[in-house]
Amino acid sequence: MVPPRLLMILTENETLLPGRDLRGLVALARIAEETGFDAVMVSEQTMLGGDAACNGLMENPRMYAAIGNQDPATPWPSSVATLAAVAAATERVRVVAGAIIPPLRHPILLAKDLATIDLLSEGRLVVQPTVSWQRSEYDAHGVPFERRGRILDEHLAAMRALWSGSPAAFEGEFFSFSDVWSEPKAWRPDGPRMWFGGEWMHPALIRRLTAYGHGFHPFGAPTDDDLAMLADGLAAAGRSIDEIELVGGTRATFDGPDSVADVERALADLPDQIARGYSTFCMKPSQYTDDVGEVREICERMVDLVSHLDISGCPGVGS
Repeated sequence: MVPPRLLMILTENETLLPGRDLRGLVALARIAEETGFDAVMVSEQTMLGGDAACNGLMENPRMYAAIGNQDPATPWPSSVATLAAVAAATERVRVVAGAIIPPLRHPILLAKDLATIDLLSEGRLVVQPTVSWQRSEYDAHGVPFERRGRILDEHLAAMRALWSGSPAAFEGEFFSFSDVWSEPKAWRPDGPRMWFGGEWMHPALIRRLTAYGHGFHPFGAPTDDDLAMLADGLAAAGRSIDEIELVGGTRATFDGPDSVADVERALADLPDQIARGYSTFCMKPSQYTDDVGEVREICERMVDLVSHLDISGCPGVGS
């Protein structure tokens, strides 16, 4: 059985750190590593438009950024640049490019950027490609919003070609290249580890995870039927869900718009998640304190609580 692992989310912590304090984000990554966390994550929006708050702002600014609940002025630093800084400043934690949006880039450029971070971290990079949700972001980049899923599929195939050998070639509807040497390559011949996620289980997600995935990181709580659908899709391709890392989260709850969450309460359902096969759990430090000086103690307390969970009756989990 794989022991439960903790992941710190570095972005969207503005109630804890000023949005321009990027060195502070790197310092948080060091705290995560020093206190025993397994991974840190940087998410992204390349920009925000007027539709960023189309569903109304979140009730408490410490909640997770989601579809249409963000102030357009929310700071989202470059995920590539931030992850490179984190990779160079740490030695052990995995660095996760959470919710990176390939359709807004060219695959040759993105494959080079990700391979570089993977080498800086000596194979610690995890990439979670997504199509995202914000139409105005696609409009600003001049990329067709309705075709974003197909563009992502081409990206995945093109990046695999670029990471696996030189010269590389790819021929698709949106991208075509040949006789391309992209060096240096990623740490492993097949590229960085990849997670996939989303708000619901659907055929395209299963197809991508089956072809490229090492982990499943949903937004929200998938049902047992969702996980069964994923297991069946993997089995049909000769793979097992046991080889997929299932990524869950701490369940922060807030008593009001200005309150922080209780650590013990947020971890209360981890045994249930572990029993369902989840092995890695995300936390966002700003959900538990407004004082950056308290983050280390909170991380130490979380690591200690997780290490003492009674998981004797839980099945083995994916690694």
